[in-house]
Amino acid sequence: MTNTPAPPLRQRINLTLLVITLVLGFISTAAMATEKLRDSAIVLMYHHVGDERYPSTNVRLEQFEAHLDFFEREGFQIWPLARLVEKLRSGEPLPDKTLAITFDDAYKTVFSEAFPRLKARGWPFTVFVSSDYIDKRYSNYMSWEQMRQMEPFGVSFGNHSRSHAHLVEYLEGETAAQWRTRMKEEIGHAQRRLESELGQAVKMFAYPYGEYDLALAEIVAELGFVGFGQQSGPVGRYADPRFLPRFPVNEAYGDLDGGLKTKLLSLALPVVRAEPLDPVTTEPKPRLVLTLADSPAHLTQLACYASGQGKIDIEWLDPSHQQVAVIPRRPIPTGRSRYNCTAPSNERGRYFWFSHPWLRKYLDKR
Repeated sequence: MTNTPAPPLRQRINLTLLVITLVLGFISTAAMATEKLRDSAIVLMYHHVGDERYPSTNVRLEQFEAHLDFFEREGFQIWPLARLVEKLRSGEPLPDKTLAITFDDAYKTVFSEAFPRLKARGWPFTVFVSSDYIDKRYSNYMSWEQMRQMEPFGVSFGNHSRSHAHLVEYLEGETAAQWRTRMKEEIGHAQRRLESELGQAVKMFAYPYGEYDLALAEIVAELGFVGFGQQSGPVGRYADPRFLPRFPVNEAYGDLDGGLKTKLLSLALPVVRAEPLDPVTTEPKPRLVLTLADSPAHLTQLACYASGQGKIDIEWLDPSHQQVAVIPRRPIPTGRSRYNCTAPSNERGRYFWFSHPWLRKYLDKR
């Protein structure tokens, strides 16, 4: 038997380099695929900044400054909200750690405290305005002139309705047709005032109190707006543009080590469908069914939580872990609440996240 001579050293080195290149190429391709599947962005919702009279809607100045330092240190890309919406609509991939900053209600501390700090870093943000509050010159709110001063520095202004009322509620004796007309006027009037005073306004609508139902969401879409709620969670490719999620931030949930860091680093759980989609319910223990797309999330470790209850029950409806039912152990409270569902990712300290809001009523008077 004849022994085959070993290839020359140079040839062996070239073969080794080729194998390494192919392996690295495969790893890079797999990483790109995983990155694409976990397209996510964070939208934060603030109200007051540095006004400790309102702890439920305020962040302390030291908290706010710590947030900004964290964004810079962790390499977050701070985008205008309109750019984020455009990317979502086009289906283009979102870079990791993309973040948009929003403020609801146009409180005066946004101008006096938040604006100088964000302007110094060159970071854009969006303020959602209820026009009647500005027109009536309420003392705790910005003026139109202050908003005009902010516009040249990357600040945009969106619609938060005219009156900041509970929009899903009917007035006494109001019919469905009359309610629809009133909602169109609520939103339309505010948009006209924004455009009249500021020259332009983004076609984005933030629901007052984060409250919406499917009928209101359809009106928002019909008028050409993208809607934003207050349910927590990242924005991902499957998020419904009629009610995109935002993470609310206040004093109680404003410390980075108190849970905010986990939210900022979270990824959008790819929920293709949620049933029921309408958050308004009269059910004391509403059952939510989620249908999931493929993702790197560790779904065997999926956990769901209800407001005021902690961890609640889940039931996988198929062996492939792509459909799950979420059931609370006790009745949810009357009014606003939510279910939050999370699952670990492949990266330590990062979780996939989805939140579904509820607005429970004893009697549905819509």
